Amino acid sequence: MTPVLPVGCVMAVLGARSTGKTELANALAARLLQRGVVAALVADPARRSPTQQELAEAAFEQTNRIAAAARRGVVIADSTALMLAVDAEMRFGDTSLYEHALAAHRSHAVTLLMALDLPQADGSTPAELAEAERTDALLRAALARAGSPFAVIHGRGPERLASAWNAINARAEDAGVSSSSGRTASGERAWFWPCDKCSDPACEHRLFRDLIARRP
Repeated sequence: MTPVLPVGCVMAVLGARSTGKTELANALAARLLQRGVVAALVADPARRSPTQQELAEAAFEQTNRIAAAARRGVVIADSTALMLAVDAEMRFGDTSLYEHALAAHRSHAVTLLMALDLPQADGSTPAELAEAERTDALLRAALARAGSPFAVIHGRGPERLASAWNAINARAEDAGVSSSSGRTASGERAWFWPCDKCSDPACEHRLFRDLIARRP
C-alpha cells in the first residue's frame, strides 16, 4: 500500500553516525518514486570537524532547504537541524541551537529514528558505540521535549526499509494525530514506538551498555 502523503509532508530521518540514515533516505525516495510519488531528498549537510559557528549556520540552512522543498511537494530529510543541535552539544557543550531546531521539527509529519543495531553488527569500537548511544539518547530527549512522536527503525537493507515503510503507513493512517502535540484526539500518545520488540524505551540502551561492557 502507498501512504497518502500531502504536499508539504516532511519525513525526517535521524540517528547516530553509521546507523544507515542516508541509505534509508535514498531507499525511501526510490520506493516512493516506484509508487508514483516524487519526493525531494534533502541531503545531510556535510560537517567534517566543523566549528561552532559552522554548525549553527548549517542548522539554519538545513531548515531553510527543507522548508523550500516542502513548498513544492513531499520531502525526505536526511537529518534536520535537530541532528546539528545534538552535534553542537556533543562537540562544544552548546545547547543554543535546540530552540530553533525543535520549533522547526514540530512541523515534520514523520520522524524515523535509526536504531543502534548497525554500529554493533558492523564492529564499531567501544568508544564509537558509546558516542552513538549518547547521540541516540540526546535525540530521544529532544524529540520528547518537542512532543514529536517517532518510530525506531531496526534491521538491515530490505528489512529496515520495510520497517520504515510500515511506520510511514501507520502514521498516514493515524488521522487523530496532532503534529504539534503528538497525541490523539483522546489525549493518548500516538505513534511512539521506542522499540518494535518490546514496550520498554530503555531496553536498547541497556542492551548496548551490556554489549560494550562485554567487549575486551
